[in-house]
Amino acid sequence: MDKHGLAAFLRNKREQTRPEDVGVPRGPRRRTPGLRREEVAELAHISIDHYNRLEQARGRNPSPQVLQAIAHALRLSDQERSHLFSLAGEREDDRSRLPSRAVAPATALLLDRLTDTPALVVDNTCRVVAWNRLAGTLFGDFSALPTTDRSLLRGIFLSPDSERGPHGLSDPRGLMAGAVGYLRVATTRYPDSAELHGLIAELRADSPAFAELWDSYQLHVDHHAREVFRHPQIGEIELDFDVLTVPDRDQQMVIFTAEPGSSAYRNLQLLNVVDTQDG
Repeated sequence: MDKHGLAAFLRNKREQTRPEDVGVPRGPRRRTPGLRREEVAELAHISIDHYNRLEQARGRNPSPQVLQAIAHALRLSDQERSHLFSLAGEREDDRSRLPSRAVAPATALLLDRLTDTPALVVDNTCRVVAWNRLAGTLFGDFSALPTTDRSLLRGIFLSPDSERGPHGLSDPRGLMAGAVGYLRVATTRYPDSAELHGLIAELRADSPAFAELWDSYQLHVDHHAREVFRHPQIGEIELDFDVLTVPDRDQQMVIFTAEPGSSAYRNLQLLNVVDTQDG
């Protein structure tokens, strides 16, 4: 265990973590640039004395459970969490865990700045973990759904209109194959995850289309494609979408765009107007 390296790393990450990014009120009398030590301890559900000793290079070897809790409290990326475990002399066993669903502040800021195009962030299980205002207008209000129902896989394969899929997709077959491809990659990354195995069992039991694709063992992952969506007020909108990997996290940002001057581009502008009126 590198006590001094661990102490320096924890202190650095604590000072870089803004209170508002972890749901802590900043308050008028805050002197530290980031979180206070007691705030990290509270977020990680460990004693203040234990955390203080870690930052002072006086603590005993923290358990994997404590390290995982601190990593969650400080919103560490996958690489940062692995580094934390390495400094503590522990081996991170990530076979049964799932990708982080905490969205980095920089990613959330980028979503908010994309005001004229729908964009969302999904984890490696195709669950929507963040979205911008226009994506909510196009696809529906994800915040109104339980977190498990924000799964694109459930939306695609368990939609009541299975032939068209969710959102009036003109031909959901390509999207179906791509979603199954991402799920297959996730199972190799997290082979012992009970949540993943449960999702696959549910989809196999309730969707013949999913069972057929899953049993084909084909790996089809699109990073760029075009799809036609049907909005109840605007009608059909043909959009390109690009899948961008979020650095240091098992997440992807999906950005939907249209050629400037095209009918789809004008429909996107109308969608913005609809969103403004509804808001």
